[in-house]
Amino acid sequence: MKVLLELFITFAKMGVVTFGGGYAMLPILQRTVVDDKKWATEEEILDYYAIGQCTPGIIAVNTATFIGYKQKGILGGISATLGVIFPSIIIIGIISAFLKNFSDLAVVQHAFAGIRVCVGVLILNAVIKLWKGAVKGKVTAAIMFFVLIISAFTDISSVLIVIAAGIFGLFFAGKIQNKGAEKK
Repeated sequence: MKVLLELFITFAKMGVVTFGGGYAMLPILQRTVVDDKKWATEEEILDYYAIGQCTPGIIAVNTATFIGYKQKGILGGISATLGVIFPSIIIIGIISAFLKNFSDLAVVQHAFAGIRVCVGVLILNAVIKLWKGAVKGKVTAAIMFFVLIISAFTDISSVLIVIAAGIFGLFFAGKIQNKGAEKK
């Protein structure tokens, strides 16, 4: 029961300070889950993010569910999920009650402009950390480049892009490992 409560509180704390969705949550998630709590490795977080991107729902919620499930099974997944969404439900309820009345005020519009810029920087920071952890050689750099081009200039589903990248990684990584084994 103690671990379930810890999962709920940990993810509730992340949920209350995460503006901008799952991508903005990545730096906080890495620091809390990987560095502080040691609930997952950086590689696992990258895997959870990749799977969370492909599965229905919000990336932050999906990732919390995966981490909670790893810690305490189904109840852990539920606890972490409820923790990450609880602050949003409360905050959205409060904001929606007042936003309509105040959304035209210049001070509110300026505040949202500042928040958008901040979220953009947090997302950029998350991308840089993901890049450092995921791109480990020419093959993964090439896959990253092609995925970047395809996702920027086409409407191909991110699910298909992730599946294709996985297949290419499996195929090319296998080829490179086989060549290395043949040389020995």
